[in-house]
Amino acid sequence: MAKTPALPSARKRQWGSERRREPLPTLHPRPSAAKIVWARVAIAITVAGWAAYMLTTALRQIFAYDGEHIWPTIEACIYALVITALSFSALMFLVQREAALRRFRDHDRVPRAELDRHFDDEHGEGMTVLIPSYAEEPSVIRKTMWSAALQEYPSLRVVLLLDDPPFPTDPHTIARLEATRQIALGIAEDLAEPAYRFTEAMFDFEQRAATGGVGEAEILSLRDEYRYAVAWLNDMADSEPHEDHVDTFFIDQVVRGLADDLDLTASALESAAESQTELSHQRLHELHRRLVWIFSVDVGTFERKRYASLSSEANKAMNLNAYIGLMGGRYRFVEGPGRKTVLRLVAGAGQEADLVIPNSDYLLTLDADSLLLRDYCLRLVYFLEQPGNERVAVTQTPYSSFRGAPTRIERLAGATTDIQHILHQGMSGYDATFWVGANAVIRMEAMDDIMQIDDAEGFEVRRYVQDRTVIEDTESSVDLADHNWTLVNYPERLSYSATPPDFGSLVVQRRRWANGGLLILPKFLRQVRARRRTSRPVRLGEWMIRVNYMASLAWASFALLFLLTFPFDSDLLSPLVLVAAAPYFLCQASDLKYSGYRYLDILRIYGFNLILLPVNLAGVLKSIEQGLTGRKIPFARTPKVRERTATTLLYVIAPWAIVAFSIFTAWWSFNAQNWGTFFFGTLNAVCALWACVENIGIRNSLVDVWMGLTNWMWVPVPTEAVGRAAPGEPGFDWQDALFHGYPAAGDPVRRAARPAASAAVEPAPFLAVEARSASGRSV
Repeated sequence: MAKTPALPSARKRQWGSERRREPLPTLHPRPSAAKIVWARVAIAITVAGWAAYMLTTALRQIFAYDGEHIWPTIEACIYALVITALSFSALMFLVQREAALRRFRDHDRVPRAELDRHFDDEHGEGMTVLIPSYAEEPSVIRKTMWSAALQEYPSLRVVLLLDDPPFPTDPHTIARLEATRQIALGIAEDLAEPAYRFTEAMFDFEQRAATGGVGEAEILSLRDEYRYAVAWLNDMADSEPHEDHVDTFFIDQVVRGLADDLDLTASALESAAESQTELSHQRLHELHRRLVWIFSVDVGTFERKRYASLSSEANKAMNLNAYIGLMGGRYRFVEGPGRKTVLRLVAGAGQEADLVIPNSDYLLTLDADSLLLRDYCLRLVYFLEQPGNERVAVTQTPYSSFRGAPTRIERLAGATTDIQHILHQGMSGYDATFWVGANAVIRMEAMDDIMQIDDAEGFEVRRYVQDRTVIEDTESSVDLADHNWTLVNYPERLSYSATPPDFGSLVVQRRRWANGGLLILPKFLRQVRARRRTSRPVRLGEWMIRVNYMASLAWASFALLFLLTFPFDSDLLSPLVLVAAAPYFLCQASDLKYSGYRYLDILRIYGFNLILLPVNLAGVLKSIEQGLTGRKIPFARTPKVRERTATTLLYVIAPWAIVAFSIFTAWWSFNAQNWGTFFFGTLNAVCALWACVENIGIRNSLVDVWMGLTNWMWVPVPTEAVGRAAPGEPGFDWQDALFHGYPAAGDPVRRAARPAASAAVEPAPFLAVEARSASGRSV
């Protein structure tokens, strides 16, 4: 396949960043028996090292003083607890890794002909792809929608759930919003011609096959259709903008990858015709239908914030819930309150519906910065429909990273992402899978089982995905298990997602990831007690992996904080601690090499985790705050900008403080001849300093500190006052007054300034953009 030449990236490429742009293979190499054996040996060494340390050092120190000196006993207990917590997390890493290797060994890729045979029959109500988006760049969304639209699947609908404020006043925001609204229409228009051509070709074939035989002419005619599809896709690839490594992946793997797949089929058909081999009518019909499925798709955009009857809570979960709750219904538009939400949706509109949202057997949720390979839908739905998988609610391929990252921190974040892909595969070996929200195929039947109905301002609100925490997919995984559903990670690489390109955006993402696990843990523990009385109790392996997934970030952060700051007695140190920890680091280094990185990247990741310690602690403390107050934590979107996201003052100072304190600890330990602590402090100082210089930068740190110290002097000017204007005042909204009535006590009438006339945007009655496919169906 001819690769598209790389053009200069909009983001300057750093020294030490990644040059390779080839993604990891879709299929994991089949591990050898020796590799699996060594994975089990690593588990045994970790357990033995921890047990030996507890028996020979920790317990001896705990009982050494016979209660005469309470503080050394407390200190020994704390240190033993810290080592136990970290050893348990390391053990879970090794257990999941071993299970992943077994799954990679046992997995066989389903042949293409078997997929065609399975999908030969009608497949119910098809699939709806939901792409929630908020303030994303149109170019990012466009690639994601194209990767979904080019999926080969019968009756596919792709819907962008656009959650931006529908009536912005800033000119730049208006332009971005209008460009985003046009993406679905552009895709539908581009696909109209090939969709019509391939539909007509299949119809003509069926007509001819019904009256005569299938000969060489039919095979060559079908070959020509495939050649046309290949040329169309290659023309699209040639016209695509190419600015960064994500564009490279989209062009080479999504568009040209599909073209190469179809070109192989065309060559096979040509060879079959030359050898005068007869192909059955059924097989030729399957190949015609394949082209129709790839290029026939309904594409549209839905904006929930345009409707007063839908929730406007600012999180991804409610964006999904708003649309899922409407599926399978017919609705009429009724004028609503004022300018901001101009319409209400009234169900049961009969034949005169303004909006019809079809139902689906399956949902595919896809983040707006993720991309799918061409056979994602076919392979995952095939898996769901195999005997024995009737109670699998969610299947997914934990996403991998885009290669060729232009910044060092994006490369390192990508390395941790690829390691997590392996660990998530291991979770499925113990029935402990968690839904990872970047991509997933979900049975609508399962979503109906976990649905909750609430009332908000007189309107019915349906919750399928929980929004109590910002890691909504994790809590929904527990809800599905409550209803006897399971989740499975499909053991191939079929999805890819972006990783943060700078420290500021990484802080936002990792703080969000650290927030919520502790809040979900009590729900899981209640589930464990309830399932004891059933035929499907929670097994020990599942219990340990799920508890570790939800709570390990909390205990590991506090444990590491103790090790960094508390001057433990040197008698508590022992080489057995290193024996217990060594398998974890050696296996992770091996996995990094397996994933296309370097062995020494394990030290970079160690320093990377050190400087993220304050971020993780902040996320954990936010979870504790929410548990005490009951207030939801706002969903913080990961910024995606061309340049750099500034870091808040705390998170830019704290990493350098860790470096300084580690240096002090090493110096103090050297003078005290405490060699164990000296080695630990020196390692932390070197790795943390390395991480700060590589991933934050000295200049960027100084800039962010200055901004953090001076930001308090600037006062933001609101673009629009809060409240409702009184009659006769500028900005009085009669629609709002008719809908809400007289303000209640505590809700005073205040002046609400209208946006400038030049910035006003007149909304269409239904700006859930109605984009039609060649077949005439609409979303």
